[in-house]
Amino acid sequence: MNVEPPGAPRPPDPDPRGTVRDAMVVAGGAGRRLWPLTDGVPKPLVRLGGVPFLVGMLHRFAAIGVERVHLVVGADPAPFEVLRSDADELGLALHLVPEPEPLDTAGGVRAALDDVTGTFLVCNGDVLTDVDLAAVVADHRRLGAGASLVLTRVDDPSSFGVCVLEGTRIRDFVEKPPPGTLPGQDTVNAGTYVLEPEVMARFPNGRLSFERQVFPGLLEAGVAVAGLVRDAAWMDLGTPERLRAGHRALLEGRVDWPATSASPDTAGRWVSPTVRIDPSAVLEGPILIAADVDVGPRVTIGAGSVLGPGSRVSADAVVRESILGARTRLGAGAAVERLLTGDDVTVEAGVVLGAGVVLGPGVTLHAGTVLADDERSARGGRVTAASRDPAD
Repeated sequence: MNVEPPGAPRPPDPDPRGTVRDAMVVAGGAGRRLWPLTDGVPKPLVRLGGVPFLVGMLHRFAAIGVERVHLVVGADPAPFEVLRSDADELGLALHLVPEPEPLDTAGGVRAALDDVTGTFLVCNGDVLTDVDLAAVVADHRRLGAGASLVLTRVDDPSSFGVCVLEGTRIRDFVEKPPPGTLPGQDTVNAGTYVLEPEVMARFPNGRLSFERQVFPGLLEAGVAVAGLVRDAAWMDLGTPERLRAGHRALLEGRVDWPATSASPDTAGRWVSPTVRIDPSAVLEGPILIAADVDVGPRVTIGAGSVLGPGSRVSADAVVRESILGARTRLGAGAAVERLLTGDDVTVEAGVVLGAGVVLGPGVTLHAGTVLADDERSARGGRVTAASRDPAD
């Protein structure tokens, strides 16, 4: 283990009783499993509840008093500039930390260490969780830990890397233990951390992994690493089906997430006040209809659906369990089930779509197009479920 000694002493946290001032988000994933939703769109900017996922994270940080958010992104930070207006509105300073080459899960965090003051948060940019961040920070400080990991319990620890606990202290990490070999140990890393700068400063700059280097290295060095077990929602959004499941959890109230300014009615229908809905349309909750959506006559919007801002659903269309990106257009008589789209998609009248189709940003499907169940289409072509690259 290559662990450098700490550098020059850092100034103390200016307000050890308060919340953290800095939060980092590891947001550089390529999102291959979500393709084609990630065709030209970074994975953390894929929409959840009608807005880019990271917008929800910004709201969560602002709610606990974070002042600066550092986004550890890929080689091109430009797509993340769309978040500046939301950050400004929330009073957050947004810092983009590009990685000219991949630095694994912790390398970018280490590279940005000089820009943080005191205790800081680290979150994954593709994990949907409503864990109480302020309470996590408070527990970290109460325990006097150098690093704290939020943990979640799982039914089958043999499929995960298990954090072996002794009280609230992590004593070991065991990767995919055979069933029955770790009785009473069922907690795994949930992807939210609270860290002290000096513990990260022990490690050299460059490619660095939290899971394989940082956390095991801290245990070897005798640093107190706390495991904070929480029963909050925890969902990986890294595949189309998981993204659909995340939307279902949001619509059904199983996760507390700042998805929209609208409030649901008694039937679970989240409807923006700026929509235009024909009186003959049928809306079956739970659904979310974002701002400036136009729903035509005799349209049915089925439970589990989300219509992104500026979308239009034409007459006699039926939309079931589908998540539409911003400015999506469905032609007259369209019938879609479990459809996922990026932004600026057009499905003309006369298109036939199987269940579970995924359409990337900017796709236009002309009349006569037929796509099979689970087929995916991007501006550059189509791919079947069987031929996809499974890597993230």
